[in-house]
Amino acid sequence: MQKNGTTRTLQTVKDADGTVTSRVRRTVLPSGLRIVTEDMAGARSASIGVWVNVGSRDETPALHGCSHFLEHLLFKGTPERSAMEISVALDAVGGEFNAFTSKEYTVFHARVLDEDLGTAVDVLGDMVTASTITPFDVEAERDVILDEIAMHDDDPDDVVHNLFAHQAWGDSPLGRPIAGTEASITAMTRAQIHRFYRRHYRPDNMVVAVAGNVDHASVVRQVTKAFGRNDFLTGDATPTTPVQTEKARKVQPGEARTVRPLEQVNLVLGVKGLTRTDPRRYALGVLNTALGGGTSSRMFQEVREHRGLAYSVYSFASHHADAGIVGVSVGCLPGKYDAVLETVRGELAKVAAEGLTEEEVERGKGQLKGGLVLGLEDSGSRMSRIGKAELVYDELLTIDEVVGRIEAVTLEDVSALARELFTQPEMLAVVGPAAAAAG
Repeated sequence: MQKNGTTRTLQTVKDADGTVTSRVRRTVLPSGLRIVTEDMAGARSASIGVWVNVGSRDETPALHGCSHFLEHLLFKGTPERSAMEISVALDAVGGEFNAFTSKEYTVFHARVLDEDLGTAVDVLGDMVTASTITPFDVEAERDVILDEIAMHDDDPDDVVHNLFAHQAWGDSPLGRPIAGTEASITAMTRAQIHRFYRRHYRPDNMVVAVAGNVDHASVVRQVTKAFGRNDFLTGDATPTTPVQTEKARKVQPGEARTVRPLEQVNLVLGVKGLTRTDPRRYALGVLNTALGGGTSSRMFQEVREHRGLAYSVYSFASHHADAGIVGVSVGCLPGKYDAVLETVRGELAKVAAEGLTEEEVERGKGQLKGGLVLGLEDSGSRMSRIGKAELVYDELLTIDEVVGRIEAVTLEDVSALARELFTQPEMLAVVGPAAAAAG
């Protein structure tokens, strides 16, 4: 692990004539705050993300939804800025500004012209380190979050995926919805939220990632100043080490059904998957793409094109530090539910028994590589890449290294993984009218 108070170059990428096209550098401040930058040649924008190593899986039942609640509250004001002044600061320079909470981390991010990066750093630093979290703001935002929970509860796709996660992991933090429930948000106090804020929003628990037309030394100075408010960066600390494991925790096979007066039935059928650091995740990426990742995928062709059973069908793979799930999601008319379920089960069994074809594997590789490279054309994507790598992987691969790992996937790798995954006991979540939801 890099010593506090030092700077290191992690990557330097050059084109054919030796011109440096990007350089990734990392500085660890004495407080443990990590600053990672990628200087992108030719870019005119800059993106910053503050990655905080806390998410919904870090919550007790009494604090269910606190990470997401806190994410909202940090936009409400500091001793230096009101909520309106925070918004105006970025709007005035045409910046994009938002945040999100996941099960394992919370991210505040902004994208601006390169000349306005200092403003974005200052606003984010102020928000993250000095939020007032007033009783008035807590009560006002409580109603907003309850409305958001109700909105998600009206979306059958959100409901069925939350139901699927709960079937997989039960009442554990991974099995609970990120936003919390009406009961947990209603009962949560300002004191609880503030203690959670001070416990988790520490410099040694954060990464500041910046990408675009940036100078690393200048970014370090800006971050040190912006995050140095109220002695936030005082003291020495050791950055949190990412959790590394290749063994995924167990899931609970079985069925979960919820009756809703909907026009469609939404279902998710899946099995235990891989952790985020499992070396087979590249083979799983190819398998997932070929299975349900596009219009040429098996599920799309068989369920929609050949049989006309559903409009929306796709597969997915979710990875966490010590857990993972793989599944197929479909929305269909109630009268086609049985045929859809039979078809999806049949295709999974076929892939488990026979694997994929060489053509499907090559097509999956091409789709993954193209999506990877095209997705890293802007500073926001580059910022996310280096921020997430620093916070949760403790490893930053070059684009060529990732492409190389995808290329190294063989037909045998994919077939063996399909056989292992899709012969496991399954989990099924169903949301829809009474007939289908009752089984």
